Amino acid sequence: MRPHLFGFHLLGWNIQIPTYGVMLALAFIAALWLAMRSARRMGLPRDPIMDLWIAALVSGIVGAKLLLYLLDLPYYLSNPMAILLGLRSAGVFYGGLLAGVGTCLFIVWRRGLPGWIIADIAAPSIALAQSIGRLGCFAAGCCYGKVTDVSWAVIFTSPEAQDITGVPLHVPLHPSQIYMAASNLLLFLVLLLIGCRKRYDGQVFLWYLLLYAVIRALLELTRGDPRGELLGYSTSQIIAAAAALAAGFMMWRRSRIPRLRADVGVAK
Repeated sequence: MRPHLFGFHLLGWNIQIPTYGVMLALAFIAALWLAMRSARRMGLPRDPIMDLWIAALVSGIVGAKLLLYLLDLPYYLSNPMAILLGLRSAGVFYGGLLAGVGTCLFIVWRRGLPGWIIADIAAPSIALAQSIGRLGCFAAGCCYGKVTDVSWAVIFTSPEAQDITGVPLHVPLHPSQIYMAASNLLLFLVLLLIGCRKRYDGQVFLWYLLLYAVIRALLELTRGDPRGELLGYSTSQIIAAAAALAAGFMMWRRSRIPRLRADVGVAK
């Protein structure tokens, strides 16, 4: 674990470069490069993709923070300084995803862009960015796992990381961040394969929503950090269940479009 990648002195200031921030920057760059490459291959202009990616990044950060605060609103209202400390956290991913998708939907509608095609382009890039970003989580100690006795357990030892994220020190924990990084990398590869064989626009993105929901719901069982819950389920598990149902329904609807058109053609 390495909360800060390196540090240096500049004009009397002690500058520390957080590993998590560096990994997030790398995740954004890698995802944007992949999305731009895919757009170029499909003959789409670069500028709208860049605009959507920046809009999704900004709104995603805001959405992730807002959901983080909303999940424990009484605590933050009674401890205003905790809001500032929470700015060091990435927030809740599903909050960022919902805000990012909502923002992009609005832009797509306003500009008359091919929304489902753009969503298919974005899905593998999002999975790749998540995989890289989770390595930053591991370095920082956030999103830590439950206490366990498995042979591959990890032990965090940095007091600085505990101060920032609350991760328990000197106890074996599930490496939940590594689970997520590996799972998202696998999801990225699966989405690339689906993209090569897709039968309708939106198929790749909907598979992303469905498969990520399953991955997140299962891996939440290994998480030990506080992140809100309802009826014994974490907030992310509840959102994942809703996302999976919505994705499954939309996949059924959209998979029928080519078939219905074919049926109409035969009838004629």
